[in-house]
Amino acid sequence: MISEVIMPKLGQTMEEGRVVEWYLAEGDEVKRGDLLYTLESDKASLDVEATGRGWLRKIVIDEDEVVPVLTVVALITTDADESIEAWSPTPVEPGTGIETASPDVTATPAGTEPPAAAVDSAPSIDSTGTSSSPGRLIASPRARRLAADRGVDLTPVTGSGPGGRIVEADVLVAAAGVPDTGARGDGYPRADLPVTETIPLTGLRGIISERMTLSARTIPQVTLTTEVDAFNLREARQRLRSVEPEWGFAPGYTELIAFLTVRALAEHPGLNARLSADHQAIEMLAPVNLGVATDTERGLMVPVITSAESMDLRTFTTRARELITRALEGTALPDDLAGGTFTVTSLGAFGIDAFTPLINPPEAAIMGIGRIREKPVVTPDGISTRPLLTLSLVFDHRIVDGAPAARFLQRTGELIENPDTVFDGIFPDVIGKDISSDIGSDTSGEAIT
Repeated sequence: MISEVIMPKLGQTMEEGRVVEWYLAEGDEVKRGDLLYTLESDKASLDVEATGRGWLRKIVIDEDEVVPVLTVVALITTDADESIEAWSPTPVEPGTGIETASPDVTATPAGTEPPAAAVDSAPSIDSTGTSSSPGRLIASPRARRLAADRGVDLTPVTGSGPGGRIVEADVLVAAAGVPDTGARGDGYPRADLPVTETIPLTGLRGIISERMTLSARTIPQVTLTTEVDAFNLREARQRLRSVEPEWGFAPGYTELIAFLTVRALAEHPGLNARLSADHQAIEMLAPVNLGVATDTERGLMVPVITSAESMDLRTFTTRARELITRALEGTALPDDLAGGTFTVTSLGAFGIDAFTPLINPPEAAIMGIGRIREKPVVTPDGISTRPLLTLSLVFDHRIVDGAPAARFLQRTGELIENPDTVFDGIFPDVIGKDISSDIGSDTSGEAIT
């Protein structure tokens, strides 16, 4: 019997996927749990495993090819010598149940090390960035589309992506006429030094590398910083601890700041925008889909809270915790990481006061959140200490000018300094509670969590 291995649709927003690497070769025996190939969507990388036994008779979609979901990528037969000459693709209609998972495979977050035999069967990549297959050029789908739009010949372009793959940033450099050094990577000479470990820029690490390189090379980024008095925010957080018996948790600082940021974005929609695909227009976006940068064992991931502007605090924090937990556990799906319109990122837990994060394309801005730290402040009554928080807004100057960006950051700071203007209508009994005896339990230099 012939079974079709289908490119699974792993979420409502996933429309296509790329086969990063085949772990088995044609003719190999397939056992339940064997890794078949790595699938890459817009932001996530997933390992596709076999759920049955058989023989991999034909690889229909080669490595680095991008195809629509539901496309047949390989054929598995029950017997090793079963004929497949009469096979033709079976149409798959949405709603049959097949669109969310192939009957012969299951997808799990990438990161599991493939067996040695599987690695040996993968085509090698030479120093020019091309596959061992003659005439094959390794380039990301976005790079190919951009090259076609800009009229760039990819043949002489040196790839800076994983495995020497040509990425969007390489095409933009070529289109701008920047001389190519002829060397892969940064072109700098390498001293002969002992290497303790080599970590391939593949999977999620490769995606981060490609997107951050694109961000740094192509976006004119400007940073604004401001210090905000977090005394009232700290009081509000203390008061909101009373909801823990009902909610099962009490909101943390990052969740409260993120929620207030969404409110500020609703008032300043120019920051909730992006460039059109052809870079000829600015698109103002209706929903506020807030990305929350999350440090995971596999690397940086950004779960997205969609339509955050329509949520109350409990719904917002509950959804944020669900998404972040899935990211930390390695079970996030492509839909969890797609469609962001603005991102917040915090390094306060590591004692960082301020930093300059990189914009996550195609978003217009990202905001970094530092720790809360007691600092001396001059007041009309003299010098006292106050808990201060530094916010760093990085914005794309093609989309937003300095003054509107500053007004947004100013409004965000106002909401953090006066959170009762938002929370009073949600928790009037909580906000009115006297907690003067509890405030002393907070420590200076407290991490943002």
